[in-house]
Amino acid sequence: MPSWAGGLVGTFVLSLILAYGLLRRRCRGIGSPFGPRARYWAWLIMVATAVVATGVGVLIILASSVAFALVGVVVACGLRFVKLPPQRDLEMRPRLLSDLLTLPFSRLYDRIGDDMEAWCDIRERAAAARPQWIADAAQYYYIQLTGHPSDERAAGRLRDEKARADLDRWRSSIKNKIAIVQLAHQGAKPDRLRGALHMHLPAQDVRRYGDDDPARLARRLEAEALNELHLFLAYIYRLGYRKLLIYPFRPAPVTPAAATSRAP
Repeated sequence: MPSWAGGLVGTFVLSLILAYGLLRRRCRGIGSPFGPRARYWAWLIMVATAVVATGVGVLIILASSVAFALVGVVVACGLRFVKLPPQRDLEMRPRLLSDLLTLPFSRLYDRIGDDMEAWCDIRERAAAARPQWIADAAQYYYIQLTGHPSDERAAGRLRDEKARADLDRWRSSIKNKIAIVQLAHQGAKPDRLRGALHMHLPAQDVRRYGDDDPARLARRLEAEALNELHLFLAYIYRLGYRKLLIYPFRPAPVTPAAATSRAP
């Protein structure tokens, strides 16, 4: 193979690898660029970056394949300086060439958001069937990230203290709201509900709730707990923990053959 052909292949492969790594690094804290909806735009950006790097290499009249590879490095590293997400307030302007070049990144960011919403929604809907499941789901996902609180030897997976504190604050808020919901469903008297509100919720928040209508109070607190669970899950997704099982767990369906084999 001629030396220039080898240089072109090396430039394309090197640019593709670098674009992959830099794109993942650029999207850290936002979401996965390779989710079900976002991956098509991610691959478009990576391949386009490699093609541009290879095209620039063709224009450089150098015999050394190393020079081609250096071009691939320089072009791929340009991903570090692309604004992600783009500035939304400028998207209504007539598009210039530079705007069109950043359009794939805008679409990528949109699809990353769609993937995150879908990931959160399926877990939120699973827990929404019963109020107690909302609190149990928050507890389950928190333990999966940090380790069981009763096990002092468990190091946990999440070592960022600020992230742990944020998740713990959401978990406690969800747990306290669901505890009051359960009291309301059990027919607790207004004075007991009032005491639970003062015990479990910050003083500045208690004034927003009325205890004269327990059913209305329960609906409001359950809706707020479910919304907080969604925010809790979105935070987990952005941290990169996207392979957690869905709580509550759904048992596998029993086939007739399996049922017959277990029959006495």
